[in-house]
Amino acid sequence: MPFHIIALLACAIGIYLACELFVNAVEWLGVRLKMGTIAIGTVLAAIGTALPESVVTLVAVTMGKTDQAKDIGVGAAMGGPLALATIAYGVSGYMLLRKKRGLQPLKEIDLSQLPKDQKWFLGIFLFKVGLGLVAFSFKTWLGLLFFAAYGAYFIKEMRADSERHSDIDLEPLRLQPQRATPAGWAIAVQTIGSLVVIFITSQIFVGQLEWIGPELGLSATVTALLLSPVATELPEIMNAIIWIRQGKISLALANISGAMMIQATVPSGLGILFTPWKFDGPLLLSGVITIAAIVYLLVLFKYKKFEPMRISLVGVFYVIFASGLLFIM
Repeated sequence: MPFHIIALLACAIGIYLACELFVNAVEWLGVRLKMGTIAIGTVLAAIGTALPESVVTLVAVTMGKTDQAKDIGVGAAMGGPLALATIAYGVSGYMLLRKKRGLQPLKEIDLSQLPKDQKWFLGIFLFKVGLGLVAFSFKTWLGLLFFAAYGAYFIKEMRADSERHSDIDLEPLRLQPQRATPAGWAIAVQTIGSLVVIFITSQIFVGQLEWIGPELGLSATVTALLLSPVATELPEIMNAIIWIRQGKISLALANISGAMMIQATVPSGLGILFTPWKFDGPLLLSGVITIAAIVYLLVLFKYKKFEPMRISLVGVFYVIFASGLLFIM
């Protein structure tokens, strides 16, 4: 057990350091591609950091030879959005509270795109939860709709964000710290290299959690819902911490929002295509709590109460989920 704890801590540190390199590189990549600030967070960074959990689902549902393996894949597809909607937003709110001095107030930042993205997410998520409660002959093929939905979201984000990301407040590229404008190859190497480290350390982290789960008497589904998402969503959480620490709140929140859209579509589409996609109590509970968390955030937006303290409270929904999960086991 001590070895696994040490491995978990080492992986968490490795993910954080790799995310430091990734956020530095992905901003320069966005400038090079002439992308808008929000699109860098919702599309570019989100696609990169969503790779670990998407691969977990892909491998589990396509190569898993047992029902237990497929349960892990479905659990990861449901647990990812849950962790982002609760833990990631909650940590962001806490970081905003910690670093309130020197930060631009949220009410002065244009976050109008964020509630629109969350409404997109909520609609898609409700549909996929509904599919988990019914059975019919062509349900499998509906998985393709989720890939199409992400394609539509991708196009929408790229068109909506017309303000190009500026390189004025960017830190020098870590791979070329002496150059004011880094070379394209250096940006690509740092982006890909940091993603490889994030991917490898995330997989090791998940492996350690999958060992600890049975030791704690947790089933495969419960482990995939309760523990694995915390590991696979670490890159998004780390990105949010780093960007908020740098005062780039729009990028931090956009990354979470964009990652949620990927989690609501790509892993779910894979799960629906390759598994019966039939929900039991824990899966249904994760869906209900995720929906409740998003509704809470949308209420904050509607009544202009989207403030650090209230944002941090969304983390309570994960505590409610964990308590409910242990109760129904």
